[in-house]
Amino acid sequence: MAEVVEVRDLYKVYPDGTIALKGVSLGFRRGEVHVVLGENGAGKTTLARIIYGEVRPTRGQVLVEGVPRVFHGPWEAIRAGISMVYQHFSLVHKFTVAENLFLYGYHIGLSRREVLERVEKLEAEYGLKIPLNRRVDELPAGLQQRIEIVKALLSEPKLLILDEPTSLISPLEAEALFKLVKRLKEGGVAVMYITHRLKEVPIVGDIVTVMRRGEVVKTVHVDKVDLNTLARLMVGGREIEKVVHTTRQATAGERVLEIERLTVVKDGRRVVDNVSFWIERGEIFGIAGVAGNGQEELVEAIFGLLKPSSGRIIFCGRDVTDLPPWERLRLGIAFLPSERRLALVQDMNLVENMALMLAVAGKVGLLVPWAHVERLLGEYVNRLGIVARSLTMPVKRLSGGNQQKLALARIMVLKPRLLVAVDPTHGLDYASTMAVRRMLRQMADNGTSILLVSSDLDELLQLSDRLAVMYSGKFVSLRPVDKYTYEELGRLMGGYEGGMAS
Repeated sequence: MAEVVEVRDLYKVYPDGTIALKGVSLGFRRGEVHVVLGENGAGKTTLARIIYGEVRPTRGQVLVEGVPRVFHGPWEAIRAGISMVYQHFSLVHKFTVAENLFLYGYHIGLSRREVLERVEKLEAEYGLKIPLNRRVDELPAGLQQRIEIVKALLSEPKLLILDEPTSLISPLEAEALFKLVKRLKEGGVAVMYITHRLKEVPIVGDIVTVMRRGEVVKTVHVDKVDLNTLARLMVGGREIEKVVHTTRQATAGERVLEIERLTVVKDGRRVVDNVSFWIERGEIFGIAGVAGNGQEELVEAIFGLLKPSSGRIIFCGRDVTDLPPWERLRLGIAFLPSERRLALVQDMNLVENMALMLAVAGKVGLLVPWAHVERLLGEYVNRLGIVARSLTMPVKRLSGGNQQKLALARIMVLKPRLLVAVDPTHGLDYASTMAVRRMLRQMADNGTSILLVSSDLDELLQLSDRLAVMYSGKFVSLRPVDKYTYEELGRLMGGYEGGMAS
C-alpha cells in the first residue's frame, strides 16, 4: 500500500548548530498506526512539527500522496490532509466545546452548520459523545483530549499525528483513547503515534520506528519485536539501571510532615476538603488522581503558594502554615513543579540557575562563589546525564527532558528534608525516567521524605511506600502501595468507592 504521507532524507540543523534530524526517511500508510519511539531529544517532535508545517527542514522532502509539498505553516498542512493533536491541549478554556469547534472550523473554511454536520458524522462513525454546550474548563483531561481529536478530524485528514497522547490522562481515559485509535485505523486514517511509553507500542501500533539522536535506528512490524529489544534500540546499547524499591525501615515517631484537616477554597469551591496525613523520614508518599481533583492545590498549600482556608501544616514539629515559600525552602522543604518553565529561569544559563537556587535557600551570600557553584553543577550534570553544549548556555536551549533533570539537580544540591515533586518524569524518555526515579529512590534511602504526585501509575507503584488516591478534593483511599492493584487504582481515580487504611 502506498504511503499517504512520506518524508525523505530529512535534515534539520538549528542556528546554534544543534542537529535535530539526520537523514530521516519514513512513510505513513492509510489504516495503519505508526508508532515513533525514542529518547528525549531523539528528534520525534521535530519530525512531527516538520510534517505538520510548523518547522521548515534544512534539507529533504515531505510528500503527500507522492507529491512533494513545502508547507509555510500548519494551516497549509491541514489543507493538505495532515492534522496534529499536541501533548498540551490548545482549547480555549472559557469557550464551550461548540465554540472551540466553530473557531477551528472557521479557519479551515467550514460554516457552523458544516461543523455540526461533521461532528454528528464523527459521533456516529466513532461512537463518540461530544458535550457541545459544556465549557472546556469543566471537562476532565480525557474528554478535553477527545475534543482535540474531534477538532483535528473536522478537516478529514489523511494523517493524524498524536504527540504523547496518554501523558495527561488517567488509565481509564487511556483505554478509551486506544479504542478510538483502533477505530480511526479501521476508518482508513493513517496515525503517527509519538510516545516514550514502551508498553503502549503493542497496544496501539502496527509499525514502530525507533529514533535515536535524530536518526532512524530501525523500523519494524510490532509483532516482530519485543519490548526489551525496543528499549535497547532506544538507548543505543547502554545498560539502563532499573530502580530497586528497597523496603523502608520503620521509623515510628519521625514524622517530617503532618497535614491536619487541611481545606483549601478556590473560586468558592472546596478544592482540598479536610485532608489529613503524615509523611515519615525517608518515606515516599504517593498521591494518585486524575488532574483537577485537588492535587495541585494541596501541594501548593504545602509549599506556601496557596493559603489554606483551615487546617495546619506541621514540618518537623513546627507549624509552617503561615510561612512564605522562601522561608519553607530555607527550613528544608523543596518543590519540583511539573511545569519546567516554573522550575527554571529560562533566560539564565545553567550555572546562574544553580546559583539562584542556592542564594534563595540561603546556601550562598551576595558574593557568589562561582567556581564552587560550577563544580557542584558539573557533578549533578554527570550524575543525571544532563546533555548541554555548555554550562553557560541559556536554559531555554535545553530539551524538555534536560530541563527537568536540571530542575531536579538544583533541588538535590540543597539536600532538603522534604521534597514535594509533581510529575517528576513527565515527558522524559526511558533512560532519563529511570535516572530520575533512581535518584528519587536514593534521596529517600538517604533520609529525604518525598511527597510524590504523579499521573503515571507505574511510577507511583514503583516508588511509593504508601499511596493515597485523591478524588474531588478528598483522599478516597490511603494504603501501603503493595495493597493496591493497577486496575483498582484506575477505578478509584475514576470516583469509585475505596477504603481508607494506613
